[in-house]
Amino acid sequence: MSEPAATPLRVLFCIGVNQNFFDLPTGHGAKVWAAFSGMMTKLAELPGVNVLGDIDDDQHMVGPSDSWPWTCYILADVPDHQTIAEACNLFRSTPVGEYSLWRYARVEARVGRPLTTPASVR
Repeated sequence: MSEPAATPLRVLFCIGVNQNFFDLPTGHGAKVWAAFSGMMTKLAELPGVNVLGDIDDDQHMVGPSDSWPWTCYILADVPDHQTIAEACNLFRSTPVGEYSLWRYARVEARVGRPLTTPASVR
């Protein structure tokens, strides 16, 4: 008999665009957006990661985000803490010209578990 699969960790990746992005000359943010899109693809391709959704708050928030409220969020089920660290490391390792993505955005991972209703109260 095989062991039951471990319950994945529910992770909210909170992402803040920082002042360096806003300091770019008008029209030069496209390279950052391309790198950001690539990072999102790589995150979704990490083994065992299931991206459940994302939220972009750019229409109701203008300017840099150093903490809550963040600019955007990615909600995912992730198999373990090592994979969460690998996902966060994508900000360090995704190139944007001569820099890395973390020059323009920061990430903070909030880790928990899916909120479920116990059978005893259904």
